[in-house]
Amino acid sequence: MRDLTLAYSSCPNDTFIFHAIAHNLLKTANANLGFKITIADVETLNQYAINSFFDITKLSFATFGALRDKYALLRTGAALGRGCGPLVVSLPDKAIMFDKEILDENISSLTKNSSLRKAPIKKTIVAVPGIGTTAFVLFSLFLKEHLPEIEPKIVPMPFEKIMPAVKDGSVDLGVIIHEGRFTYQNFGLNCMVDLGEWWEKFTGLPIPLGCIAIKRDICEIVIKEDIDAVELNSDSYEENRKERQKLASVVQTLIGESIHYAFENPEDSKEYIKAHAQELDEQVISQHINLYVNDFSKDIGTEGEKAIRTFFQKAEEAGIIKPNNKPLFA
Repeated sequence: MRDLTLAYSSCPNDTFIFHAIAHNLLKTANANLGFKITIADVETLNQYAINSFFDITKLSFATFGALRDKYALLRTGAALGRGCGPLVVSLPDKAIMFDKEILDENISSLTKNSSLRKAPIKKTIVAVPGIGTTAFVLFSLFLKEHLPEIEPKIVPMPFEKIMPAVKDGSVDLGVIIHEGRFTYQNFGLNCMVDLGEWWEKFTGLPIPLGCIAIKRDICEIVIKEDIDAVELNSDSYEENRKERQKLASVVQTLIGESIHYAFENPEDSKEYIKAHAQELDEQVISQHINLYVNDFSKDIGTEGEKAIRTFFQKAEEAGIIKPNNKPLFA
């Protein structure tokens, strides 16, 4: 038995995806793998990954882009999509902020609040869910593309604290993620810019948010699957046959099976999801899963790969992420 460390976030999309793995519910799971699981906020996982702490881990695509020397991408378990990007929110009566008055027509159509107005730059404080998050990179790309003179003060904080900080006036703007897009109005906040919608109009591609990555120094390990120890599937295996596969391929397939199980048995994971979720309202949890767990989670695919490469290209051109020639996928 090979034991691996596996880390993913407490968000409903991740606990939904990994529930079957965490509870050993997959009959066709590889009998030679075991997982020691850690659940934490995605920015915490981003920071752990800098030191290659976990064998397999959820990462923001922005952090993965900076750690391509250490980690390779799996094709299953990712969070990409349309209409699911970070939002920039503020109080409706807050006179924000930017040192440039006119947005181009396309971007103006994306702002839900007209308070993007002149004010001293240094007075603008923006809360973000971590410097290593895709949300921060998207916000930076948005500013560089359309408001390059702006240099707001960035304050990283846990994502669940951003909306309260905007509401109480501790910060001027908040870049919110996860279920925040469903609940920000409960805090009396307005959406100024939908960064996901901007990205889609800017590139024509889905937005790459989070991924599952595996250490490069283990993804090529060849393991032997003991078919006698698992339930045979006549469509996939020949009886009494022993199959050797690379570790990354086995894990990738296992995550795909876990996603399939989750959709086939949606009631099974509800208590596990609620035990770790920041927002316990069942409707919000359901909306979260429906938005962030989709066909790209089952397989990143050609369009998803193009979106990821475009994201890295734009971030590299802006000097936010360093270029890297390592293969993208395990």
